[in-house]
Amino acid sequence: MASLKEMRNRIGSVKATQKITKAMQMVAAAKLRRSQDAAQNARPYAQRMASVIANLAAGVSGDGAPKLLVGTGRSDRHLVVVATSDRGMAGGFNTAIIRAAREKINELTGQGKDVKLLVVGKKARDQLKRQYGDRFVAVFEAGVPSMANAQPVADKITELFEAGEIDVVTLAFSRFQSVVSQVPTVTQLIPAQVQGGGATIDLKGAAYEYEPGEEEILETLLPRNLTVQVLSAMLENQAGFYAAQMTAMDNATRNAGDMIASLTLQYNRSRQAQITKELIEIISGAEAL
Repeated sequence: MASLKEMRNRIGSVKATQKITKAMQMVAAAKLRRSQDAAQNARPYAQRMASVIANLAAGVSGDGAPKLLVGTGRSDRHLVVVATSDRGMAGGFNTAIIRAAREKINELTGQGKDVKLLVVGKKARDQLKRQYGDRFVAVFEAGVPSMANAQPVADKITELFEAGEIDVVTLAFSRFQSVVSQVPTVTQLIPAQVQGGGATIDLKGAAYEYEPGEEEILETLLPRNLTVQVLSAMLENQAGFYAAQMTAMDNATRNAGDMIASLTLQYNRSRQAQITKELIEIISGAEAL
């Protein structure tokens, strides 16, 4: 049985941990609001751009269509982009994204596809490196979501695609829904999904001529749309991470409180038993005299 000193040290250690988890919960809660607003504010822009691309794509066909829109015509070589956070202590947030990515990778390899990985975030790198390290083509840190951080990721994807090394690009990330709900999502980036980005623009029967033409506009918009999709995923991940971390640290703080109460009760019982034993020894010694 542990001594009273050891029990006091353990109670003190748990109390110190509780203070840390409580502080982390408060920090995550403070950052969540700003991250949530950033993720939600980015959605209309991404959806509107997808709508514009959908309308432009309706008038483009044949050999003049950009490759980012229609693909290479093959689906043998796949690039799976896995985006997580750089840090942990957020419950199963990162693990859920990794699980969704693994399911996609196993599905593709089971079909005989050649699969490569581009990872964004230290947690994705650490959890996938042992099993799929030979498939890595690039590793990026998640950092603070910004166009400057998203652009190198999009540039690398475009470079691989234009070099003919990949045919299809899929992105795995976590879509923020609420503080208690983050949904692991797998979406296709290349060929561009022009039907799922939002409602198309109603032209009300009018016929528009574009100058420059649809092909030229799409050639400019599609690479930017790729960057926007990557940035949107990073923003969704950041909001989901802080929400998951806030919940996880709240649970940890509550668990620490329960452990402190249990240890304190055990300590008091042991202390009372030791006092009783000492009193009995004193009384027995006095009676012997």
